Amino acid sequence: MALHYFCRHCGIKVGSLEYTTVPTQSLGFQHLTNEERNDMISYKDNGDLHVLTICEDCQEALERNPHYHEHNTFIQ
Repeated sequence: MALHYFCRHCGIKVGSLEYTTVPTQSLGFQHLTNEERNDMISYKDNGDLHVLTICEDCQEALERNPHYHEHNTFIQ
Protein backbone atom coordinates (compact mmCIF):
# COMPACT_ATOMS: atom_id res chain seq x y z
CA MET A 1 0.00 0.00 0.00
CA ALA A 2 1.13 3.53 -0.70
CA LEU A 3 0.23 7.15 -0.26
CA HIS A 4 0.50 9.11 -3.52
CA TYR A 5 0.44 12.91 -3.70
CA PHE A 6 -0.67 14.68 -6.89
CA CYS A 7 -0.95 18.38 -7.71
CA ARG A 8 -4.59 19.39 -7.85
CA HIS A 9 -3.87 21.93 -10.61
CA CYS A 10 -1.45 20.33 -13.08
CA GLY A 11 -1.79 16.66 -12.10
CA ILE A 12 1.95 16.01 -11.68
CA LYS A 13 2.92 13.35 -9.16
CA VAL A 14 4.54 15.20 -6.25
CA GLY A 15 5.66 12.13 -4.34
CA SER A 16 4.80 8.78 -2.78
CA LEU A 17 5.19 7.05 0.55
CA GLU A 18 5.14 3.29 0.99
CA TYR A 19 3.58 2.16 4.24
CA THR A 20 2.14 -0.77 6.09
CA THR A 21 0.26 1.27 8.69
CA VAL A 22 0.38 5.01 9.20
CA PRO A 23 -1.66 6.74 11.89
CA THR A 24 -3.77 9.51 10.35
CA GLN A 25 -2.59 11.84 13.14
CA SER A 26 0.91 11.78 11.67
CA LEU A 27 -0.48 12.77 8.25
CA GLY A 28 -2.54 15.69 9.58
CA PHE A 29 -5.79 14.52 7.98
CA GLN A 30 -7.64 15.15 11.26
CA HIS A 31 -7.23 18.90 10.64
CA LEU A 32 -9.34 18.69 7.48
CA THR A 33 -13.10 19.12 7.42
CA ASN A 34 -15.18 16.26 6.01
CA GLU A 35 -15.67 18.28 2.82
CA GLU A 36 -11.92 18.85 2.46
CA ARG A 37 -11.22 15.16 3.07
CA ASN A 38 -13.75 14.16 0.41
CA ASP A 39 -12.24 16.66 -2.02
CA MET A 40 -8.57 15.85 -1.38
CA ILE A 41 -8.32 12.15 -0.50
CA SER A 42 -9.43 9.17 -2.54
CA TYR A 43 -9.07 5.52 -1.60
CA LYS A 44 -8.16 3.08 -4.36
CA ASP A 45 -9.23 -0.58 -4.59
CA ASN A 46 -5.70 -1.82 -3.85
CA GLY A 47 -5.58 0.14 -0.56
CA ASP A 48 -3.54 3.08 -1.86
CA LEU A 49 -4.51 6.62 -1.00
CA HIS A 50 -4.35 9.45 -3.55
CA VAL A 51 -4.04 12.91 -1.99
CA LEU A 52 -4.43 16.16 -3.87
CA THR A 53 -1.93 18.84 -2.91
CA ILE A 54 -0.13 21.64 -4.77
CA CYS A 55 3.28 21.47 -6.44
CA GLU A 56 5.90 24.20 -6.12
CA ASP A 57 5.43 25.42 -9.70
CA CYS A 58 1.68 25.88 -9.30
CA GLN A 59 2.17 27.54 -5.90
CA GLU A 60 4.56 30.04 -7.51
CA ALA A 61 2.09 30.69 -10.32
CA LEU A 62 -0.69 31.34 -7.77
CA GLU A 63 1.52 33.73 -5.83
CA ARG A 64 2.40 35.67 -9.00
CA ASN A 65 -1.19 35.61 -10.31
CA PRO A 66 -3.67 35.69 -7.40
CA HIS A 67 -6.65 35.75 -9.79
CA TYR A 68 -5.79 32.12 -10.67
CA HIS A 69 -7.42 31.12 -7.35
CA GLU A 70 -10.74 31.59 -9.14
CA HIS A 71 -10.04 28.50 -11.30
CA ASN A 72 -9.71 24.82 -10.43
CA THR A 73 -7.11 24.43 -13.15
CA PHE A 74 -5.12 27.21 -14.72
CA ILE A 75 -2.43 25.25 -16.56
CA GLN A 76 -3.29 25.07 -20.26
